[in-house]
Amino acid sequence: MIYFDNSASSLIKPKNVQKAVLNALTLYSANPGRSGHKMALKTAIEVERVREQCSNHVGTTPENIIFTLNCTDALNLAILGSHKSGHVVCTVNEHNSVLRPLEHLKHIDPNFSYTVAQQTGKLGVVWEDIEKCLTDQTYLVVVNHVSNVNGDTADIETIGKELQKRNILFLVDGAQGGGHFVYDMEKMGISMLALAPHKGFYSPQGIGALAICGDVDLEPIRFGGTGTNSLELIQPKSSPERFESGTINTPAILGFGEGICFVEENFDFIKSKLEDLTTYLHYELSKLPIEIYTKTENTSGVFAFNIPNMDSTEVATELNDKWGICVRSGFHCAPLKHKSLGTLNGGAVRVSLSYFNTYQEIEKFVYAIKLLLRYSHS
Repeated sequence: MIYFDNSASSLIKPKNVQKAVLNALTLYSANPGRSGHKMALKTAIEVERVREQCSNHVGTTPENIIFTLNCTDALNLAILGSHKSGHVVCTVNEHNSVLRPLEHLKHIDPNFSYTVAQQTGKLGVVWEDIEKCLTDQTYLVVVNHVSNVNGDTADIETIGKELQKRNILFLVDGAQGGGHFVYDMEKMGISMLALAPHKGFYSPQGIGALAICGDVDLEPIRFGGTGTNSLELIQPKSSPERFESGTINTPAILGFGEGICFVEENFDFIKSKLEDLTTYLHYELSKLPIEIYTKTENTSGVFAFNIPNMDSTEVATELNDKWGICVRSGFHCAPLKHKSLGTLNGGAVRVSLSYFNTYQEIEKFVYAIKLLLRYSHS
C-alpha cells in the first residue's frame, strides 16, 4: 500500500509517539486534575509538561494552551467563543470548520456578518486581500494558513502584523501548517492558532489544540466538570480549565507531546524532504496532460490535480483498487476553494505527502497515472 492521504491524517506514527500512547494507557491512566492521589497527580504532571511543550513550540504561555477534541473543535471555540455583534473576515481557502460556525452566527445574530476575502496572491492569500474586506466593525480575521485542497499558503506574518496595528483579533487555521512551519505567535501577531496534531505532528487522532496569545476575551462553548470550583454552578474563570470540561484525552495528549519532540528534532529534515518530494511529484506530473491546481512554489506536501474526462472519485477508486494507492477525492470540506478553482463539478484528486513517503512511491504513482490516462483516452 502507498499512503498519500496525510492531510487527512498521518498514517505512520514515530516510535516515540507510539511509546507515549502505550505509557499513557499503562502508567498514566488516572484522571488528571480530578483527584489528589498520587496517580492522578502523576498523570496531571505529564499533561502539563505537554502543555508547556506546546506553548514553547508556538510562542505563548502554558495556561494559553487549550486541549480540544480536534482542530475543528479548536476553531469552533475560537470563532464562537469570541463572537460579538460585528464583522468577521475569512478567506476563500477556509475549511467548513470555519465556514459553518460563521454561517451559524449569521443565522442566530442579525447584527453579525462576515466577508470572504478572495485570493489574488499567486501562492496564497496576502494582506491586500484581507485589507479590502475590513470595516470599522471587523473584530476578527480568520485565515487558513495552508490550503488543505492544493497547498496555497497565506502570508500570515504580514497579515498578522497589520492586524496587530489595528487591534483586530487574528485566528490562524494551522491544521495543515502545524509541524511544517515555525510559528511564533507574538512575533507574527497571531491571537489564536488552531492545531491538528494527528497531521503534521504525527500524533494520535482525537486531540486538537487552541493556542492563545495576547488579550483575547474568549467564552467557553462547552460546560461541565473541570475538577476545580466544584461547588459553583458557573464555569471557572481561569484558563485552561475554563475551556476543558470533562475528561481530557491523556493518551493522545502525551502522544502529541512526543510528536512535537519528533518534529523539533527533525524539523529541517522534514521540511527539506517534503519540499523535494512535492517538487519531484510536480515535475513528473507536469509532463502529463492533466490539470494541476498546485503552484510549483507551494511545496508543503499538498498537491491537487484532475485527469480530463475522469471524475476525481473514479480516479481515487482506480488508484486504490488496482494499485493500492490511497489518495483523497472530492471537495475536501472546502467548497469555496473548489469554486475558485473551477472544480465544483467533480472536485479534485489530492495527494498529500508525509516525511515517511519515498521517491519510489511517487514513481509508482506517476506510472499509475500514466496508465489511467491511457485508459481515459481509449
